[in-house]
Amino acid sequence: MKSAKVGFLAVVALLAATLIIFRITGLEPRYIDPGSPAFAESNRTAGPGLWLSGEVVREAVTNWDFINEVNDPIRGNSIMLETRTWYGIPHSVTVNARPRGPELYLSGSAQGDRLDEAFPNNKAWWANVERDPRIRMKIDGKIYEATVALVHDQEEAARLLGGNPITIRVDENGNEQIVGKRYYWRVFQRNIPVYGDDPT
Repeated sequence: MKSAKVGFLAVVALLAATLIIFRITGLEPRYIDPGSPAFAESNRTAGPGLWLSGEVVREAVTNWDFINEVNDPIRGNSIMLETRTWYGIPHSVTVNARPRGPELYLSGSAQGDRLDEAFPNNKAWWANVERDPRIRMKIDGKIYEATVALVHDQEEAARLLGGNPITIRVDENGNEQIVGKRYYWRVFQRNIPVYGDDPT
């Protein structure tokens, strides 16, 4: 009984120490090229990470188009997103960013088995941001703190995508079937002074 208790406490201590290390160093999500067969085989999941580490940007971004110029040798110009879970340990993933000058959007899509779930339970990060919209993004090595809001207007989503965010396939019998859904979230920087220090 005593040895079991000691063993349990040792496991808990090891787990706590590991989490403290990851909190300091970060643990980035695994990346799989979305255009690769491996991505489809993994049910469009690349493996989540935990905390993201990097220098926090404290200035307002007035033009997000710089994201298009980021060319990471592995991730290209995709970005990393850290969301808040209900159990307190972050869930981070690689996502697509859609910069539009002063506006920034994040996008995600569901296909296959994920369509069997009701939104936002198709993906863990969707459920997280719908419960708590506070996020952190890692872009070109820097951290941006923000809040996101789901785009409910289908016309706006269609403009962002350049087409219908709902993909429909017609089978040989003429029956329509939804085979994909894409969602967008608008990004608003957080912890940025709005008016600055100038009293005028």
